[in-house]
Amino acid sequence: MNLVIVESPAKAKTINKYLGSDFEVLASYGHIRDLPSKDGSVLPDDDFAMSWEIDARAAKRMSEIAEAAKRASRVILATDPDREGEAISWHVLEVLTKKKALKDTPVERVTFNAITKAAVLEAMAAPRQIDMELVDAYLARRALDYLVGFTLSPVLWRKLPGARSAGRVQSVALRIVVDREMEIEKFKAQEYWSVEADLAADSPPFTTRLVKHLGKRIQRLDIPSEAVAFAARDAINSGQFTIKSIEKKPIKRSPAPPFTTSTLQQEASRKLGFTAQRTMQAAQKLYEGVDETGGLITYMRTDGLFVSPEGIAQAREVIADRFGPAFVPSEPRYYKTKAKNAQEAHEAIRPTNIARAPESLRLDGDLQRLYELIWKRMVASQMESARIDRTTVEVETPDGQTGLRATGQVVTFDGFLAVYEEGRDERQKGTETEEDDDSTRLPTLKEGATARVEAVRADQHFTEPPPRFSEATLVKKLEELGIGRPSTYASILTTLRDREYVRTDKNRFYPEDKGRLVTAFLEQFFAKWVEYDFTAALETRLDEVSAGKLDWKVLLREFWSDFHVAAQAAGELRTTAILDALNESLGPHIFPAREDGGDPRECPLCKQGQLSLKTSRFGAFVGCSRYPDCKFTRPVASPDADGGGADGGDRDLGVDPVTGQPVNLKIGRFGPYVETTPPGEEKPKRSSLPKGWSPASLTLEQALRLLALPREVGEHPEDGKMITAGLGRYGPFVLHAGTYANVADIDEVFEVGLNRAVVLLAEKRAGKFGGRGAAVAPLKDLGAHPETGDPVHVMAGRFGPYVKSGKINATLPKGTTPEDLTMEQALPLLAAKAGAAPKKKAPAKKAAAKKPAAKKPAAKAATTKKPATKKPAAKKAAAAD
Repeated sequence: MNLVIVESPAKAKTINKYLGSDFEVLASYGHIRDLPSKDGSVLPDDDFAMSWEIDARAAKRMSEIAEAAKRASRVILATDPDREGEAISWHVLEVLTKKKALKDTPVERVTFNAITKAAVLEAMAAPRQIDMELVDAYLARRALDYLVGFTLSPVLWRKLPGARSAGRVQSVALRIVVDREMEIEKFKAQEYWSVEADLAADSPPFTTRLVKHLGKRIQRLDIPSEAVAFAARDAINSGQFTIKSIEKKPIKRSPAPPFTTSTLQQEASRKLGFTAQRTMQAAQKLYEGVDETGGLITYMRTDGLFVSPEGIAQAREVIADRFGPAFVPSEPRYYKTKAKNAQEAHEAIRPTNIARAPESLRLDGDLQRLYELIWKRMVASQMESARIDRTTVEVETPDGQTGLRATGQVVTFDGFLAVYEEGRDERQKGTETEEDDDSTRLPTLKEGATARVEAVRADQHFTEPPPRFSEATLVKKLEELGIGRPSTYASILTTLRDREYVRTDKNRFYPEDKGRLVTAFLEQFFAKWVEYDFTAALETRLDEVSAGKLDWKVLLREFWSDFHVAAQAAGELRTTAILDALNESLGPHIFPAREDGGDPRECPLCKQGQLSLKTSRFGAFVGCSRYPDCKFTRPVASPDADGGGADGGDRDLGVDPVTGQPVNLKIGRFGPYVETTPPGEEKPKRSSLPKGWSPASLTLEQALRLLALPREVGEHPEDGKMITAGLGRYGPFVLHAGTYANVADIDEVFEVGLNRAVVLLAEKRAGKFGGRGAAVAPLKDLGAHPETGDPVHVMAGRFGPYVKSGKINATLPKGTTPEDLTMEQALPLLAAKAGAAPKKKAPAKKAAAKKPAAKKPAAKAATTKKPATKKPAAKKAAAAD
């Protein structure tokens, strides 16, 4: 019997169909070992010895795999064809060796880029040994990440309360977001004007723009004021124009290459609105296969643009059949990657069978949309170029002092545009080239014809700062800089959100105050290690390890020698010294120069104290030196950012027009809140600010709406009891007779009507959202547990979604979309929860409680065991914190 070991059950199920009865396919469920989250897992003083620990949920499965290996005549490691896959195979082999499950059994390694019968059988016919150079590169990367995280994070915890962690690549990605935000805050808008004229030359009107004024060529930003713009407008109105030249120029547009991991994440973000994590989850399912047809796409973690000859030939056949021979170029298209440090040798991401058109499949929503995107991109990449006629019309006055230009284009042959056009990132306004607005079609015109002015427009504009990063543009930036790898982009972005170093609004990244502070701290005391070039160079060195050109421990020694010294120096600094340094480095950003020339650090509230950076358990803020006499505070962000002002923080918002009482904004121990004291009452009424509301920009109207909560919505038609809407600890809600039902957002609390509230409450009571005492309907049914047979359901809970099987409930990781959860993802969560369950149960406690009544030795024995059962759990909890 041949034992084949893969990562996931879905992959095992698909491969098992391709191999005969002589093969048994088992899944390891991903990584089975990791470095324990504690000091000493990597020992630099012991030549970087690494201590691995088998995951609790993997222990049972590895025992089963070990038993199967003892019966096998051959063990085949068939994990994914990248560094991570090589590492998983190495870990499995290490564990099987320690369990003495192999003896003289031969162990082989196979890889395939697609889960199809042909690819799997071809791989089985060409086995190899584990590539230890790839494993060494994995070990070096894992050791580096551990050493950076476990060295920097404790320094952050002690010196910057509110900061949660730092990471080798994570911190550099955060710096990119913060640098862009500071660039936006420093940006000074520049006024410019555009002048356009509608002309007619024995033709329908066509639009032109001013390109020459007073004999000088005009660029986009060359008209700085209304006076200049109106002078140009008047010159056009009084001028006589002739069509000086008409130039028609045929141009070609070539298709984009097939997808790599990063470009797939970028396009899925632009066109489908997917996060990088959501994209990779859907791509994983497409790769592993969803039915008996097997894998639908090739391996989805790659930065290679290579496509097999079979794939190219198949694409050309599909193009000829669907669009005709004219859309098939005379020669196949071959692409080369331009990304820094590209090193994966896999194919680009493409359908395993290009003849399988999207409309022929019936997949779940995300899978269908992503497959269609991949299919279109691959087909378009092998299609003929689009042919476009670009026309430029120059119009001038006889003296040549005033010139106008019209541009337009006509697609004469669609080519690849018949299938797909690549999405475009947001551009900075005021910097577009002239070619960006040439998509209009021009009427038939003749050179030398007289052009009559129909209308002239002079419009004011202002340049805008560079746009904040979206997921697509941040992934693109990381790739351009050579930072991270295809398999890491999604986890980098997820970590930044989970650490609350950034937030996303309308798919744009905004750095939080704690993210700014961490970045400033690292730039001040660990500048070398958050430099873009240094991080990219380190990636190159890791590639040298995987290529066998550099010993991985040499790399670690070079890195650790300088990094350890810097970490020790930072750890010995007093917090006050660190804050002084950050006040200095962040000064121009936090305290920009005032227009009146006054002291930018002067407290705007008391006019006596000095503002400086301070920290609390909730993070960093700017406060007055005269605290507690003066309680002025504001966020770390520049006081002019996003409409904020120097009066952010504790301040008077105005007077309630109904009661005549003052309304105040205050920054409390648990965050910002608004407060007023109703007439005749001693106790003030308060309301916390909802998530997403900025204290710096809060208005009196917003504060009064909050203080008016809870509000009465109306009487319930069934029992006449009042329904109220309010804001609670777990968000906005409607309440009736003890039943709470969540509403979508804070705005709905102010607007929700009686009918909508009744529906929400009925759904809650019916179990759609888990009403108290009701049988809660699952969000998703994943099927039967492969080991216990119990049904596995995704549920909506009071504290968030969770997966349930039997008596085991496991909370979903932050950022996981409940509807996208698969059985393969659910099983490790349940196994981990089941493994931890004995420590959370308290059978000894119960025995101890019965002890006085029973008075039996057994009960006494149980009592003596009680501390032993509780201590490990308490220890683990402390370590987790």
